[in-house]
Amino acid sequence: VQLVETGGGLVQAGGSLRLSCVASGRVFRINFMGWYRQPPGKQRESVAAFGSDGSANYADSVKGRFTISRDNAKNTMYLQMNNLKPEDTAVYYCAASAPLWNWGQGTQVTVSS
Repeated sequence: VQLVETGGGLVQAGGSLRLSCVASGRVFRINFMGWYRQPPGKQRESVAAFGSDGSANYADSVKGRFTISRDNAKNTMYLQMNNLKPEDTAVYYCAASAPLWNWGQGTQVTVSS
């Protein structure tokens, strides 16, 4: 499975961005998808993901501001990010288990104060 993220960029605090992740290859084997991020100088962390029942799960730091969604017909997962804060600055990665773990190349999100 190949994953390609798009949609990152520079935005002012309070602004919004929408990230997209397009999956290709053996997408029928995907049993998990989610978004992760790696802030500068820190470890990669989970941001949002779909649970085994299809429900959305969020890190406490983004609850109420970020929304994960997907369009199965387009093999695409999204992350709508609203009310962005400087601490959201990170490289954002799409990840999928199919069943081996796959990562996208990442997309930079920079939030200025």
